[in-house]
Amino acid sequence: MTQERYDVTGMTCAACQAHVQKAVNALPGVRQVSVNLLTNSMTVEYDESDLNSHQIVQAVEQAGYGAALRVQEATGKATSGPAETPADRARRQYRAMRRRVVWSFVFAVPLFYLAMGHMMGWPLPEIMLGDSNAMIYAFTQFLLLLPILAVNAQYFKGGFTSLWHRAPNMDALIALGAGASVVYGVYALYKIAFDLGHGDMAMVSQFSHDLYFEGAGTILALITLGKFFEARVKGRTSDAINALLDLRPKRATVLRDGVESEIPAEQVQVGDVLVVRTGESIPTDGVVLSGTASVDESALTGESVPVDKRAGDTVVGAATSRSGYITMRATRVGDETALAQIIRLVDEATSSKAPIAKLADKVAGVFVPIVIAIAVVAAAVWLAVGQTPEFALTIAVSVLVVSCPCALGLATPTAIMVGTGRGAANGILIKSAEALEIAHGVDTVVLDKTGTITRGEPRVTDIVHRSDIPANDLLRVAAALERPSEHPLAKAIVAEGERRGLTGPNADGFEQVPGQGVRGVVDGGECLGGNAAMMAASGIDMAPVEHVRDRLTGEGKTPLFFA
Repeated sequence: MTQERYDVTGMTCAACQAHVQKAVNALPGVRQVSVNLLTNSMTVEYDESDLNSHQIVQAVEQAGYGAALRVQEATGKATSGPAETPADRARRQYRAMRRRVVWSFVFAVPLFYLAMGHMMGWPLPEIMLGDSNAMIYAFTQFLLLLPILAVNAQYFKGGFTSLWHRAPNMDALIALGAGASVVYGVYALYKIAFDLGHGDMAMVSQFSHDLYFEGAGTILALITLGKFFEARVKGRTSDAINALLDLRPKRATVLRDGVESEIPAEQVQVGDVLVVRTGESIPTDGVVLSGTASVDESALTGESVPVDKRAGDTVVGAATSRSGYITMRATRVGDETALAQIIRLVDEATSSKAPIAKLADKVAGVFVPIVIAIAVVAAAVWLAVGQTPEFALTIAVSVLVVSCPCALGLATPTAIMVGTGRGAANGILIKSAEALEIAHGVDTVVLDKTGTITRGEPRVTDIVHRSDIPANDLLRVAAALERPSEHPLAKAIVAEGERRGLTGPNADGFEQVPGQGVRGVVDGGECLGGNAAMMAASGIDMAPVEHVRDRLTGEGKTPLFFA
């Protein structure tokens, strides 16, 4: 089985999503299809012996939409160029919708004011009042409507295309409703002109009140406002994935033929030997060849305490070397790294469907055709009981216009996308929409270790000292010794010293010992600070404090020793 991701264009509502899913599901060899309306993406799992990517794209295009296999899927590796991220795409769509909504309301507001002003008693120019000025009044409304139609032409293009493919969507309702209003308004323009020429002022008065230009303009402006808010939601929820993408290292130092050179991290190949120094990010997943380093993996694992790495240990991309120097061999690059898999997990979670969303999909698939049928039947019934064609058309347009709930089918996927996005921003990875939906029933949480549920910022909890050395004296020396270090545990000791008002000079001759601790000269005496291994390596007898070490370790605390 093969699983691929596609970008889908032209989808505007839940009905579009249902039609794309139905078209791909009908192909032989397709095992599972998941179409995400908010991210305009599709995941397809299929048997490659029965189907290929080209046939999947053709099926989507025949349904009236566009599809393209994602670049990473097509090449099997990360691109070296600046590919558009989901957040970039969301921001681009947001800016486009903002322009559309601004220009829509720039013309919709005066159009509405002009059309409704005489009914509401609002002040209007004399040239817009009276039956004798009806043509000026009507034609001005038509001119104000034209820019609104122009900036929102996508609704008509998408709507009538979906009708042509016999797969009507919400755009079809908008196009039919607004289009019928415009057509009827143009018809009213001709009637006004004709009746003015023939002196039938009663008909002039009637049709000057039945233009419906403001109805079309207002509906398009309000629908675009809704799309604008939707685009803003997409942009905000894509920020979580973008934050994960920002963790990816940008540069890597590669060692080839004994010569170091800096290259973009995307160009690292499996088997390359890389050099990582203190303060640098590990470019990709790999194994340490030589050297030692204290590596901060908190961005990926949540563990606040750096992990000591030496030859033979594995390291993950995006982790940071807090101290030390290592050479490593790249074992996984591009989309195969642990960080890339986390990003893919978050993206797939936003694309997955919760069980409750399937109901909305079923409704959306039949909603539009039913609404169109109701509008036709309503018009026919009014004609049958003797009403005029104008009145019957008004009824049909009303049914189409009020039945444009583009939020149908969007509420659940929006909630899922917001939930998974907020979770990712807070370090919580949600595997699927179904897991998110059933999470409300969880009454027991089982954790495998304490490190992942800490505050993420170590702090001093206990100070155990000899009876002849006050606690503050020990802390002052420890803070002086640890102040130059960037280790999270060192920062916790310095912060505790500052909280107690213990200030003093830094240690002289400061030295970091990778995997063990630090050493330096404080108040003229050589001092050590670190783990039990450092104490043992320096010949310090640990027997008197073993019981203290065991007790603190048993409480889930990390003991540091100073001598």
